[in-house]
Amino acid sequence: LEEVCRTTIEYIKNPDHDLLTTLPAPDFSTGGELIYDEDEMRAIYETGRGSFKVRAKWAYDKKENLIEITEIPYTTTIEAIIDKVAELAKGGKLREIADVRDETDLSGLKIAIDLKRGTDPEKLMAKLMKMTPLMDSCSCNFNVLISGMPRVLGVREVLDEWTAWRTECVRRRVFFDLNKKKDKLHLLHGLRKILLDIDKAIRIIRETEEDAEVIPNLMIGFGIDEIQAEFIADIRLRNINKEYILKRTQETEALEKEIAKLEEIVKSRAKIRNIIVKELEQVIKKYPSERKTRIVTAEAVPEFDEEDHIEDYPVLLFLTREGY
Repeated sequence: LEEVCRTTIEYIKNPDHDLLTTLPAPDFSTGGELIYDEDEMRAIYETGRGSFKVRAKWAYDKKENLIEITEIPYTTTIEAIIDKVAELAKGGKLREIADVRDETDLSGLKIAIDLKRGTDPEKLMAKLMKMTPLMDSCSCNFNVLISGMPRVLGVREVLDEWTAWRTECVRRRVFFDLNKKKDKLHLLHGLRKILLDIDKAIRIIRETEEDAEVIPNLMIGFGIDEIQAEFIADIRLRNINKEYILKRTQETEALEKEIAKLEEIVKSRAKIRNIIVKELEQVIKKYPSERKTRIVTAEAVPEFDEEDHIEDYPVLLFLTREGY
């Protein structure tokens, strides 16, 4: 989440920002290790299509002579991995393994693989990565709806669409707040007119015989509109005094400043985008999130070589005089 927010902030500030510097690769809730190829990842970011590989995270316990797998690719399950390992062991393709079991508990995921004596854990894991779902491919297809139409977008285009949508959301929110404050200011202007002659306002309310005539009489008496008159008529009689009215009308100056500020924001695209940036920075502070999927370069990952796994065994060679 932090990388996505940081990338969006940098992209809003600079549309030419290199996305891979702040958003190097996808991240998965199940962790694992992503086999990173920069050219491959850049192509995915640009086109919205492609694939990359994620492998399990493991460690060798020399004392117990077992391998502990603590993180697996997001696209697979513990059951699928154990079933595949058991199937290969039964078929004689994994003679190095004595047992495999699920030891997942409240502390987290764990698959334990007991090894036979003399087994090289590095070579075995290279073999397992090749032959089981401990290493899996993740396909990318960034197919999204834009104005009701499906389109495949690159990451930069996705950020463009999101920023445009969010800009409109913030603009509408600010416009809503602006209208609310304008309405409040309008009521306070009406209340200020009553301050000039409070006794007259009380007299109009008390002496008007019919309830329906109170608002029209206030409108005529003070030159205010119907909304302002209704607001004044709804004030309790005990509050129609100089102290109460002065307290309320003191808000007028602050409201006028707030309204001027909001009007500037509504007109300025740059100011709206500054609000979006600040909100994204607040998300980073509120929800601190470290990357779970570790990035490893393709060069650092050993490739499975079948010849390395051929067992040594004695051979008798007979050579005839003729060379056969």
